[in-house]
Amino acid sequence: MADGKTNPEIAEVLTVSLPTVKFHISNILRKLDVNSRAAAIALAAKQGLHS
Repeated sequence: MADGKTNPEIAEVLTVSLPTVKFHISNILRKLDVNSRAAAIALAAKQGLHS
């Protein structure tokens, strides 16, 4: 996500299905209590979770 990949690109790289990617991204957003991928990436950067 932080590299700007789309869901289909993430699915291809991880060799999982598109619904699996969507499921995991939804869980990430919910657990981080954010409403968008951009907000999740910003929070991760603020916490030093992405280099």
